[in-house]
Amino acid sequence: MQTLDGATLTMRKFHGRPLLLNFWATWCPPCVEELPLLNQFYAQHSANGIQVLGLAIDQPAAVRKFLERMPLEFPIALAGLSGTDIGRALGNDVGGLPFSVMFGKDGNILQRKMGQLKERDLQQWVAQL
Repeated sequence: MQTLDGATLTMRKFHGRPLLLNFWATWCPPCVEELPLLNQFYAQHSANGIQVLGLAIDQPAAVRKFLERMPLEFPIALAGLSGTDIGRALGNDVGGLPFSVMFGKDGNILQRKMGQLKERDLQQWVAQL
């Protein structure tokens, strides 16, 4: 996957730490609504080793413009159309957004959620780590 600055990002970078992977798009209202919650979650838990990665299923220009209006502290990668395939491989059979997956530090999937995350979801997921 590519970052907004054109660097290549691999999942290996996150190995050994819990990871919340969030598939989103600028044109998806529930995605946009949950981003501040994810940003807050990242700010609260990154010191404990929990990583958040946003995968934008969107055009790079749209993502850049969006992030100028709503800056996020956690990393964002551009998944493009291949992001739908990645999501399906992780259990998103319908290809909908938003879609989130929580991985344990061993890389195993602990939780999945189709639809907008709520604070209680994140609290329950952290309690399982």
